[in-house]
Amino acid sequence: MKKSAHQRFKIAVVAALIYLPIQASAWGMLGHRIVGQVAENYLTSKARKGVLAVLGNESLAMAANWGDFIKSDPAYNYLYNWHFVNLPAGLDQQGVFQFLEKDTAANVYNKTLEMAEVLKSKSSTAEQKKLAMRLLVHMIGDLNQPMHTARKEDLGGNKVYVTWFGEKSNLHRVWDESLIEYQQLSYTEYAKAINYPTKAQLNLWKGNALKDFVYGSYQACNRIYAYSKPEDKLSYKYNFDFVDLLNEQLLKGGVCLANVLNEIYQ
Repeated sequence: MKKSAHQRFKIAVVAALIYLPIQASAWGMLGHRIVGQVAENYLTSKARKGVLAVLGNESLAMAANWGDFIKSDPAYNYLYNWHFVNLPAGLDQQGVFQFLEKDTAANVYNKTLEMAEVLKSKSSTAEQKKLAMRLLVHMIGDLNQPMHTARKEDLGGNKVYVTWFGEKSNLHRVWDESLIEYQQLSYTEYAKAINYPTKAQLNLWKGNALKDFVYGSYQACNRIYAYSKPEDKLSYKYNFDFVDLLNEQLLKGGVCLANVLNEIYQ
């Protein structure tokens, strides 16, 4: 009887872990590297030299996941809130902008701006600049993942439980990893496959400020919430309906990253 009770306890723990509402890593490893790889195509020569001076032989794609890798070190627990910004439902563009301006708590938007200032500053040490660059690359990927500009009450979709091809999951995880991994491409193949913005798209995105990208991500988030409901069974149709939005957000993330780096090293 004791053994049976112990086994039942272990099963219950495993089941509970499946549903833990953790604020997951935006895009997962693959998505962050896609954003970094796309950005390489839009850097100015000055920005390329600036990145090289800070990262050396570490590419933007390979630097992109450092912000998640470092979660293994408790000394960096203070970075937790830097991966997302909780935005309430029902905001228009001006409402989002006002929220970002008033929200002084650590979030992905204001900390991205802060890391950009560290990279611009002549008084920053090489070590400070390397940390800032790695975090900036990661956070710009984060803020272009729609579920990282989502609702506080469900932890960015972590508490919206769904199934993905029959496996228990949540809406956040689907957008972090599952949709991207379903395409069965390496990060270099993926970046090459999606890097065909129209002239109008590229002109628009290159003129965007960081807050415009946050608003675009928020709009995408609203579309996802409107479509996806708790206990939904997601599979082929969900991929068909959302793969274009997924690819656009990854592509916008790369252009956004290049914009910020080009401005830093202008």
